[in-house]
Amino acid sequence: MMEGDELLEPLRSFTERSLGLSEPAWRQFLMEEENQLLLGSFFSTADCCDLFLHREPPDGLSAGLHFPTQVRTKVVCVSRKSRQVITKENLQKLLLIQEVQGEDVMSFLTSVSEVTCPLLSNPESSVSWAGGVADEALSFMERQKNEALVMSAQTKGQSFLPPPDGLHGDKGKLSDVKLLHACDWTVIEWAELVSDFLQRDSSAAAMDGSKPLPSEEFNFWQNRLKNLLFIQQQLTSRRALQVASIVEKTQSVYWSTLRDIYRDVQEGLQEAEDVTVNLSPVQQQLEELQQQEYQQLGSRMAAVMEEVRLLWIRSEFYCKPCRVVVLLQEVCNLLIHRSRTFLRGQEVMRGLVTEPGAVLDDVTLVIWTLQKLKEAFSQTRTQLEAQQQDGDTHSCWDFPSHLVFIHLDKFLQRLQSIQEVFRVGLQMSQLSPAVLSGVSGGMWTDVVQQVYQDFVCHVTVLSDCPCDPTDPDDQTFQLHHDQFQAQVSDLDRRLVSVLSRALEACSVSSSAAKLVKMFRFVLERPLILDQLRPHLVRLGQMVLEEVDQTELLFHSEREKSHTLSRFTPTAATRLCWTQQLRLRAEDTLNHYRTIQHLDLDPGESQLVLQRVQQIVDLLQDFRDGLRSDWSSQLDSDCGFILDQPLIQHDQQGMLGVSCSRQLEAALRELRCVSRETDVELRPHASRLFACRDDITRSYLSLSHMVSCYNQVVSGVLQVELPLIQDQLQDLNRTMSELQRNTWSCAGVQQLVEQQKQAVLMLHSTVSEARANMDAMTHIIQGWAELHLLRRSGDSLLEGGATEQSYGPIREQGQELLRLTQVNRTVYGVEDSSESWIRYLDHIDDRVQNGLFQLLLRTLHFLSDNMNPQSCSGVFLGIRLQLQETGSEFEPSVSVGLSDLLKNVISGIYGAASLLPRISVVHHSNYQVCLQQSPALSALEQEVMRSLQQVSEEAELVRVGLDRYAYLWQSDRTAVMQEFLTYGRQLGSDELEAEEAPPTLKDFQREMEALRRLSTQVTHLDEVLELQGWLQVDLRPFRDSLLSIIQDWTHLYTQYLLDSVSHSLQQVTQRADEDEDSSSSSFPLTETIILLEAAGVQLPEHLSAQLKC
Repeated sequence: MMEGDELLEPLRSFTERSLGLSEPAWRQFLMEEENQLLLGSFFSTADCCDLFLHREPPDGLSAGLHFPTQVRTKVVCVSRKSRQVITKENLQKLLLIQEVQGEDVMSFLTSVSEVTCPLLSNPESSVSWAGGVADEALSFMERQKNEALVMSAQTKGQSFLPPPDGLHGDKGKLSDVKLLHACDWTVIEWAELVSDFLQRDSSAAAMDGSKPLPSEEFNFWQNRLKNLLFIQQQLTSRRALQVASIVEKTQSVYWSTLRDIYRDVQEGLQEAEDVTVNLSPVQQQLEELQQQEYQQLGSRMAAVMEEVRLLWIRSEFYCKPCRVVVLLQEVCNLLIHRSRTFLRGQEVMRGLVTEPGAVLDDVTLVIWTLQKLKEAFSQTRTQLEAQQQDGDTHSCWDFPSHLVFIHLDKFLQRLQSIQEVFRVGLQMSQLSPAVLSGVSGGMWTDVVQQVYQDFVCHVTVLSDCPCDPTDPDDQTFQLHHDQFQAQVSDLDRRLVSVLSRALEACSVSSSAAKLVKMFRFVLERPLILDQLRPHLVRLGQMVLEEVDQTELLFHSEREKSHTLSRFTPTAATRLCWTQQLRLRAEDTLNHYRTIQHLDLDPGESQLVLQRVQQIVDLLQDFRDGLRSDWSSQLDSDCGFILDQPLIQHDQQGMLGVSCSRQLEAALRELRCVSRETDVELRPHASRLFACRDDITRSYLSLSHMVSCYNQVVSGVLQVELPLIQDQLQDLNRTMSELQRNTWSCAGVQQLVEQQKQAVLMLHSTVSEARANMDAMTHIIQGWAELHLLRRSGDSLLEGGATEQSYGPIREQGQELLRLTQVNRTVYGVEDSSESWIRYLDHIDDRVQNGLFQLLLRTLHFLSDNMNPQSCSGVFLGIRLQLQETGSEFEPSVSVGLSDLLKNVISGIYGAASLLPRISVVHHSNYQVCLQQSPALSALEQEVMRSLQQVSEEAELVRVGLDRYAYLWQSDRTAVMQEFLTYGRQLGSDELEAEEAPPTLKDFQREMEALRRLSTQVTHLDEVLELQGWLQVDLRPFRDSLLSIIQDWTHLYTQYLLDSVSHSLQQVTQRADEDEDSSSSSFPLTETIILLEAAGVQLPEHLSAQLKC
């Protein structure tokens, strides 16, 4: 029961007022599941007569069906006036709500029983009282005591039998009419109480429509036994026996009634004891069941039903269908309660969004567990029927099973609805990654994704449903479920539209099968399957067509040759081809199996299976024929191979393994046969197959031996042959022995392994020696890349061959010498051996030829760069300098360049002297031999001729520049003195002339002539190229000549400066005006102008004097 229920309103109002309880505390009390079950049991069943509520520290509220002990606070007592189910209509009439102090009743009973009543019944204590007062007081206290005892018994769930009024100890008198009347009324009251109690039945709650748990059944019988023992105790008490004695002695009409009471209580006690004892194993089993995890409940259903069966058999009073039905209903109610708790009630539908798979597993587990209960019930019923047929006196369970599972079936039906929702949810969630291909695949994918999005919206709405789906009595969920089903049906129709068009676009069965697999989860839905049936039938027709195509391909290609690779035999290839065809047919069948389980057309399914089996049988027959032919041909080839010698000469005279190709092919086929277990091996093939590993190793060893032998023989040098003559003879004898043996001979592998080592040792020796010879050849050939002469930058030649050029040659010479000594050790010959000396001469000739090519290439380099027709630019350079003796070349063309070239040529030949001589016969070094080479001498002479030609041309250039010789040969002082005396330079034929001091114009003339000469010299070429390869640098000569011209100019300008200075000094001293001071000076202004025109600046002191 929940807050807001109208049945609880009077109780809530009284409890809050009486106990001072707050509304939050009342709501918290109702939220607890145990309290809900307790209140539901009290209000919905007629067996529970009383309900007690009291405060529980600190601020809580506690409830129970029995009066609480050790409670001193107020207790709210809710009593039922009659045994009826409480409804809203009879609520005020049936319920009695009152409050008592916790232990007041027991205190009152104690004081009345031990103090008041004994005091009033004692005559001595009432002597002074008025007549009848003591009796009235005693009667009143007895009534109060009885009422208190009734209430005390009610609080304990027991039935109190009140004694008659006026019965005090042994004072009752048979003549007392009032006492007799009270006894009769007491018997009547006892009969009503006992009859009312005995008429109570544990099935009342179930009959009233509530869903009691097994604990209520167990509590009912335990309380019944306890109460009957309490009634029996009262009936055998002193007062009850006194009442019985009075009724019997007075021959009251109620004496039979009292005897019936005794009899009924005894029979009821016997029944209660029997039922309680036999219910105990069932109770224990169910208590253990409640302690286990829900996942373990299904395995315990059979044990529970077995205990119920034993209860049916063992109990004398419980073997009634109505009672077993009620008990089984209560067990079902217990499982329903556990299932709802396990599924978390209202939270279950939220799993549609969060974790549908886990919730579906939980729902499926619950359904399976409940089904296990029903299965256990059926098995137990069957077992009882079998026992009855075997003569067992106990009756079987002939009551209808729906009476037992009336609530369980409704709950299962609701769970199946929930399960269907989650299954649909999981199915439709698989639409999220669905992507359709094809021309319209994008459009179809969009439609599918839109269907998925709409489904997500519907699922979200359903998951937010505010009801408890696990409550089968709540129809709110059913309304939401029906609406959801209608929405899903609409989505199904939209999916059918997309899938129909997608299946129509499939041209082969593989694409249609792929589509069916992708949407297999929705094809299980009846609406979608019915709509897509024509398209799925078409898939079966496509499968039949492809099977026919496979058969047609087989017939058209069966005689053609198929090749997978050059390493695979033809027969194996054809077997593989037939296997591929078989796999193709099986793949086609697998495509059909995607719809076979849908049972679209049983006849078509049988036809497809028959057609595929026909193709498989056809291919199998063909494969059997191939295996037979292969076995026969392979045996013939193996027989031929076994009769052939191990090795033999080929057409080119080289040794080779006999029938190597046939042997390799046979071994490949045998490897294939080892994988093809159905191929029969005939005698020759079986013999070769048995030793195929040994033959394979022998063949590989022989192939390696023959290859090594051919390498030794084919690549041997003429000078090398005498060094290995003895080993070759032994090797030839070995090969002859191998030629005499065949593959069928015994011990072939041992023979090959024995001879293999000698061949490999000789091959290793020759290979190492040849590798050293190749290394020497590589060194000698590497000299073709060596440059003894190098240019300086992009033009001029360096001084000649340097240590940088000599270093590699010197190191390589030592390496050549080392390699020859290594080869001597490898061949194992003496230094004095004639064959070894010839071998060294062979190497020496190669070295000398390599050096010759190096020197020849270097001299060609020198000659080509000194030839006007072939030179690529400036090769050598000289400078023209002006010395005291005149103009000279540095270095000298005739002497300096000649010495340079001779040193360069000497350095070129010197490279040949760096290598030690390999030959022991020739004692002179390689340089001496090479200097005698006519080809090298001719190149050397050609170089010197080119030098002579360029020397002559350079001398002509020097002589042409001697036209300026007078500038550095003339005495400038004498020439200046002559100019100052005569105003000009005298000719060579003028011995005497008239003195004429120079004028300012004469100075101007001489200075202008020097300026023109300077300009002419400045425009001389800086560098000249002679013969295209000799560079002449004229810049030193030009710079020296310009300096000399400057010195000549300085003579004239200095004289004029001195003249200006002298004139200024005379002006400063203010000499006599009559004195002729200008006879030795030039006009001051014109002189200064002339100096400035010549680019001469006046000194600062002269400029200062001019300003003054």
